[in-house]
Amino acid sequence: MDSLTDPAAGELWVFGYGSLMWRPDFPFLERVEARLIGAHRALCVYSFVHRGTPERPGLVLGLDRGGTCRGIAYRVAASERSATVAYLRAREQVTLVYRESVRRIWLQREPQVPVRALCYMVNRAHPQYAGRLSLERQLHLVRQGFGQSGANRDYVIASVAAMEALGLRETELHLLAQHLKGAHEATKALG
Repeated sequence: MDSLTDPAAGELWVFGYGSLMWRPDFPFLERVEARLIGAHRALCVYSFVHRGTPERPGLVLGLDRGGTCRGIAYRVAASERSATVAYLRAREQVTLVYRESVRRIWLQREPQVPVRALCYMVNRAHPQYAGRLSLERQLHLVRQGFGQSGANRDYVIASVAAMEALGLRETELHLLAQHLKGAHEATKALG
């Protein structure tokens, strides 16, 4: 047992910035808007499992260094700590493109409250790290991506919808989602 899975360590906070915002799939006591300083949300990870394959990769979000990211913090009971970390490792660490990191986040309350939270940061040295891609390349990858968790297009649109529910607008992601929705609507109209 490590410090992350030890129930004696008490409650656990988990920071979600992508699909964890709209599909956490683990029990939690509280869901709070939160901000992480020192990393930003980026569509910078080639997906070989959940939203693509090695032959036809998709593109998913990662926490990349620099900037700020607003997302959701989940407070997990100490009794659920071990099972939650095991679940997250199975979900997020399939290919080890993310590094587990415990970082300080700020709960968006009055006043703001800092807590330590489990975050999944992108590993820039991993072969699945895509870096910054053009909108055209992102569109190509997202349109082709389909993996164990479904269509890459659905992932991007759901992530953007979760951001919008928080009042967030990230221009590049919103533009990508707009192109994806537009192409989908045009295809439905033809078919």
